[in-house]
Amino acid sequence: MPTRILIVRTSSLGDLVHMLPAISDIARHVPDAEIDWVAEEAFAEIPAWHPAVNEVIKVAHRRWRKAWWSGQVRAERKALRERLRAKKYDIVLDMQALLKSAWLVRQARGVRHGLDWRSAREPLASLFYNVRHKVEFWQPAVIRQRKLAALTFGYQYAGQPDFGLQSFSRPGGGAPVGDTVHDVPSEGLNVSEMPKLHHLDLDRGYAVVMPSASRDDKLWPEDDWRVVFRRLRDAGCTLKLLAGNEQEAERARLLVAGMDGAEVLPRMSLTDVARLLAGSRLMVGLDSGLTHLSAALGRPTIGIYRASTPVRTPLVGSNYTASLGDRGASPSREAVMASVEQALAAK
Repeated sequence: MPTRILIVRTSSLGDLVHMLPAISDIARHVPDAEIDWVAEEAFAEIPAWHPAVNEVIKVAHRRWRKAWWSGQVRAERKALRERLRAKKYDIVLDMQALLKSAWLVRQARGVRHGLDWRSAREPLASLFYNVRHKVEFWQPAVIRQRKLAALTFGYQYAGQPDFGLQSFSRPGGGAPVGDTVHDVPSEGLNVSEMPKLHHLDLDRGYAVVMPSASRDDKLWPEDDWRVVFRRLRDAGCTLKLLAGNEQEAERARLLVAGMDGAEVLPRMSLTDVARLLAGSRLMVGLDSGLTHLSAALGRPTIGIYRASTPVRTPLVGSNYTASLGDRGASPSREAVMASVEQALAAK
């Protein structure tokens, strides 16, 4: 019989990316694992990319909270509760340690694992677990998640993080998304036999840039961005700019106005964005989930931090990465340009 595991980590984009190495570790050390994952509907594509994930169960907290007691939302919450109760799990692991994730854990059947009172971001969440684990808070998120999984399943993790994104190493790669999200069965999966992910053969000569954000305190000066753009163009890169909404897209268009070989891309699915990133020569972006995804895909990646600290969420990947700046301390133009030179030279 497989070991039935339910992972609860619903959001956000970057946090789900940081979770993927822990899933690879579980698949490697629990060879009969059957892993389901509860994720926010907007990010459900991310767990679907990992070949060890059997099924993605969608939750819609972000949409539901706008009309929590409406008839439609009540019906959707009931359907989710019934889905979670329908399957008996051996382990239910809350990797988020928030009250909203503990609410989901409470509805599932199985031994509930999570962080202890001192380790959890919201300590009250720890009261809902049968087994509580201590994982020091101030350490990189990828390590924190790998440690929690290792404590839960009783193994010692080792080696560089494997994000399980090897499907994107092939042109046109990327897992399909549906109700049952994988056509690759998890049974018998040997993650250690997967090829290492570097993607150098997919370099199509363009640079991806994420210069916009929903918060002004994350933004980097426009004149500094234009210096970066000119250097990338001099290096022979065309520029593909990402934006999360129309306001961000307009700002990006103003940044590259009159510049040949630059385009602001329309909104795409996460899978399409991942394919785009996998083929890039490098990425330069603000601290965002997509910048972390680029690093996880093995692309040379530079992250600019202004409103958050890279201490807990540095860029992690198999290629060159630079996590520059800190909360309230914008990285200088010179520091970013030095990293751009290193990223352009990355092999």
